[in-house]
Parts: sequence; C-alpha cells; structure tokens
Amino acid sequence: MSVSETDSEVSARLEFEQAQRSEGWKLLRGLLRDQRRNLLIGGLIGISWAAFKVAIPQVTKFAINDGIEKNGPLLKWALIITGLGVLTGILSGFRRYVAFRESRWAETLLRERLFGHVLGLNIGYHDKAQTGQLMSRASSDMMQIQGFIVMIPITLSNVIQIFAVAAILFVTDPILAIVAMAPLPFVNLSARRFSNRIHPASLAVQAEQAQLANVVEESVSGVRVVKGFGAEQVQFEKLKVEADDIFTESMKAAKIRSNFMPAIDVLPALGAVGVLGVGGHRVLSGQLSIGDLVAFNVYLTLLVWPLRNIGMIVALGQRAASALVRIHEVLSTNSSIVEPANPKSLPTGGGAQYGAVKFDHVQFGYDPTRPVLNNFNLAIAPGESIAVVGATGSGKSTVARLLLRFYDTDSGHVFLDGVDVRKLKLQELRQQIGVVFEDTVLFNDSVKANISFAKPNAAQADLERAAKLAGAHEFILQLPNGYDTVIGERGFSLSGGQRQRIAIARAIISDPRVLVLDDATSAVDPSKEGEIRDAMRTVMSGRTTIVIAHRPGTIALAQRVVFIDGSTIAAIGTHDELVATNTRYREVLANMQQKESADREPVVSSLAVK
Repeated sequence: MSVSETDSEVSARLEFEQAQRSEGWKLLRGLLRDQRRNLLIGGLIGISWAAFKVAIPQVTKFAINDGIEKNGPLLKWALIITGLGVLTGILSGFRRYVAFRESRWAETLLRERLFGHVLGLNIGYHDKAQTGQLMSRASSDMMQIQGFIVMIPITLSNVIQIFAVAAILFVTDPILAIVAMAPLPFVNLSARRFSNRIHPASLAVQAEQAQLANVVEESVSGVRVVKGFGAEQVQFEKLKVEADDIFTESMKAAKIRSNFMPAIDVLPALGAVGVLGVGGHRVLSGQLSIGDLVAFNVYLTLLVWPLRNIGMIVALGQRAASALVRIHEVLSTNSSIVEPANPKSLPTGGGAQYGAVKFDHVQFGYDPTRPVLNNFNLAIAPGESIAVVGATGSGKSTVARLLLRFYDTDSGHVFLDGVDVRKLKLQELRQQIGVVFEDTVLFNDSVKANISFAKPNAAQADLERAAKLAGAHEFILQLPNGYDTVIGERGFSLSGGQRQRIAIARAIISDPRVLVLDDATSAVDPSKEGEIRDAMRTVMSGRTTIVIAHRPGTIALAQRVVFIDGSTIAAIGTHDELVATNTRYREVLANMQQKESADREPVVSSLAVK
C-alpha cells in the first residue's frame, strides 16, 4: 500500500477488484454452462480413474499380507495389480482427451465471441483502443483460460481421490489417519492465502504482457517507418522497458509462489514422517499389519500430487480470473452505434435514380463541446459527383464517416435515398457505399480475394469488370499468378498506385449506390496520380461520388466542389469558379499543397542518405 493511499481508497480498490473477479467467474460459468454435459462425462471418467487408482494400494496390501506373509499366490496378485494399472492408464488417457477437448472448445467459443464483439464495436472505440491490448486478450489471456478449464475434470478426479483415500485411511486405522492428515487443514489455509496474494500479481503480469504486445505490434506493422527513420534502437528501448516490467512483475509473482508452494509441498511430507513413526510402532506391537503400513504410505504418496494440484489449480484459477476480467472489459463495452429496432429498407429498382445523399442541419464533434461540423446542409443528386475540400481538421473526412455511420450525428440527420441512415441496417447501408480510404489496407491474400472482399462469391467476370474500371486489369495479368497472386501483408509487394487501383476495384465490385474516395490519391506519387485519376473518372461516371481531396487535378474530376471552412459550408461551385472567386479557397489549397511537399521531402532526404 502506498503511503498516500487511505484506508477508504484501499477498501474501494479491494471492492473493485472483487467485483471484477466476480464478473470474470460469472463469465466463465456462463461459458461452461453449455458444456456441462461433456464436462460431467469427463468428471465421471475421472471418478472411475480415481477408483482404480485408489484400489491399487488396497490390492498391494492384500498381496503383501496374503502373498508374502502367508505364502499365497503372488502371480495372481501381480496380474490383478497389472490389470488395474492398465485400466488406470486407459482412463487417464480418456480423462485428458476430454479435458483438452472441452478446454479448447471453450477457448474457441470465447475467442469467436470476443472477435465478433470487437468487430461490432464502433469506430470511436477502435480510435482509442490499442491493437496490442486486444491481441493480448485474444491470445495470451485465452491461453490462461484454456489452461484452467483443462484442469477442471482432472482436478475433480483428484478431489475424489483425496476423499476416497481419506475415507480408506480412517476405516483402516483412525489414529494413524489423524496423524497422516493433520497437516491437510494447513495446506488448505496456505492455498487460500496463496490465492489471495497471487491474483493481483497475475493481473499485473498480464497487463504488462499486453503492453509488450502493443509495442511489438506497432513495431512490426510500422517496420517501414521504423527503418526509414533508423529508429530501430528507439523501438528496442521501448520493448526493453516493457520486457523489464514483465520481469519485475513476474519476479513478484514468483516470490509469492516461493513463499507458499514449499509449505504446500512440505506439509504432506510431515504426515508421511508421522505415519512412519507411529505406524512403525503399531506394526511392532501387532496392532497393524505390514501390508496396512505399506498401503498407508502408498496412499500418502497418492495424496501428494492431488494436494499440489489443488495449489496449482488455485494459481491457474487466479490467472484465468485475471484474464477473464480483461476479456470482460471488452465484452462489457457496448457499441455506441446500434442497429435500429425496426429497420427500414432502401428503395429498390433499376436505373440511375438512386444514390441521393442529404445532410440536414447536421452537427457533430468527436468531442461534443467542440463541433467539427455545425449546421451542415448538403444535398447530392443521384449520379452527381462532388469534391469536399477543406483545411486539415475541417471535417471533410467526417462527412464520409457520418454517411457510413461510423459515428452518429449529435443533431440533424443524414439521408440515403430519402431514408435516415440510422433507420437502416448497418450491413445494408455499408453494402451500398463503396469506400476507398486514404490509407489503403490490403490483406495477405490473393488479388482476387482482395477485390472480392465484400462479395466473396463474385464471379470472375465481375472481378475483371471491376478491375478494368479501376484500371487494374492489365497489371494484374502481369503478376506471377494473375488474379491468384498472393500480394503479401498490406499489399506492400505492389506499388502505391497498384494498391490504390485494387482498392478502387474492391469498392465498386458490389456496384454501390454511392462511391466515397477519401483522399484516394494522397499516398500516390504525383507522377502516377494521372493513372489513378483516369481510373477514378471511369468509375465515377453516372455514380453518386463523394471525393475528399486536396490535389487540384483530383478535385477537378467532380461536378461541384463543396468548400468547408469554419465547421460549415463556406462555398459551393466548380473548382475553377472557386479558384477565381474565393480567396480563402485558394489559401487552403496552397497550404495543403505546401504541406504535402514538406511531408515528402524528409522521406526523400532520409532515403538519399541511406
């Protein structure tokens, strides 16, 4: 406890941790509820295993008393013991198979649930969430839970074994049983104290592991930036800090284990010492047979592993609880973008009369106290193309995000073909809007799979048509395997222009009503911009298109230019008209082009030095 932490703060923190732990166990119980039948089968197999395991010392006792002391048939007893051992081995195999099967199945279901929930969360959540943290929850935290669940049937059989052994010991010789089992309450006490101490330590280790995963993910995904600026050492130092933090927290957990686990191991051994001392005297006095004493000692060895296993399951349980708390933090997060209770449908039919977009008195801010768009009104006719232009941070990309319903307006409405986008199913809305983002993201898959991403069952003819419209068909055919060429992570095996054209083809494969080109040429070298503009001009023809741009050549593709300044529409007209009549428009264009040139120069210089 820190010096500055008051008793009330400590109490509040402990209550919060307990509440989080309870929520974690509640989540696990719900997860296992559907598997209770198979877990019960695993438990029954474990009980059968425990019964045969416990029977072996009894048969050994009879073998000694009858086969050795009375010169009985030793071969018979040897065969019986061998048979029991074989049956125990078979049941042990089944027990482990069921345990691992159910633990992996639970892990799979929880991972699928987490992945689906993460994909369903609104963009605002992902703007703030760290990818490494989410990856940690979907990997290492899942492994902690799986490791605990696999021990449930095994631990159940071990507990049955403990009770069975205890019963046999008390029936055989109550006095010796008391001597043998006297340390067990202290083992339980140590296990409970260990549980309470190890939980926060386990939680701290997993939190640090998530931080480390975040550094690794950022370094790998941004490796070109890291290498381009020669910043490998910078990232290494970040990783070193996180790795050292993990070591520090792990050593704290290891210290806790080193304080408690010896007691959990040693206490049963004290019982064995007592059995040898007291039992030896009782054998010498004729109150106990040698077979009984041997059986007693074998039974005590049978208690050691289950008792240690209980200590291990406690530790595993605490780590699983910590993992469940972290996973529950994500699963309990509700998306601010929700499906309508009674969704409407977009009007259907042929022709080019669809694709009308309207922004009606829209007000929106990522921080509600600082609106990005204020009293924003805009109507786009079906088939019309407009360019949205503004200074950095003016809200031009926000226009597209509100149309896609990545965010909801603070007030006002956005309409697609006369239907408020909040009244549409999200899937239907987004299937009708094709988007080419500023940051082109392609997947480590074939060209064909990337183009058909939103329409996996698209025919080859449709794929080629979309690629031709995007000006991508010719260079795709020149790739080693054509449309089946795997393009690598994020498509970095292709040039920027090639990636952008595949992205345009991906956007138009489903023939959307509205096409959004969000700075689609910003990442393309100006010498290649003309090729992309030709592709854009083709796909824009007869289709409602919103072009978010700052390069004059791209802006000129649109029929109208909407100039945003001061959180609202400052002017509307053609590019040439605004250049001729609007001083502020000219200033914004000049500033954006100057910034683009400045941003490009350091990269060129860096590469030249290299």
